[in-house]
Amino acid sequence: MGTRRKGRECAVQSLYQEEVRGGKSAPLPDAFWDEAEASPEARVFAERLGTGVREHLDELDRLIATHSAHWRIERMAAVDKSILRMAAYELVHCPDIPIKVTINEAVDIAKRFGTEESGSFINGILDSLAKAVRGEVHDE
Repeated sequence: MGTRRKGRECAVQSLYQEEVRGGKSAPLPDAFWDEAEASPEARVFAERLGTGVREHLDELDRLIATHSAHWRIERMAAVDKSILRMAAYELVHCPDIPIKVTINEAVDIAKRFGTEESGSFINGILDSLAKAVRGEVHDE
């Protein structure tokens, strides 16, 4: 598994833990990082994503809500919401990461951690968001 993929997965797990704890942010314990077997580079990337999501949470939630037809963000599954927030942060605040990479990684992580429908749900929202934010569409 690549460094950035591992970092994304760790970021999602961190964001998910915060979501289920009611938004209470706390640094992940060393035991988490030992269990995750994340390299120092993956950990730095995960922390960059997690910090970015926390700093821009209201903006990201507004964007997600705007592009998620018929779904209020409060009703989304915590894991899907965590993945969407991380990917939305990348799309808006990490222009060095290609859209296709961000969306493909988010969909793959959704397939691993979410439900059977999570991948297509996340793909649809992120495609719409990417087009609005960067003026580009992700072609699979």
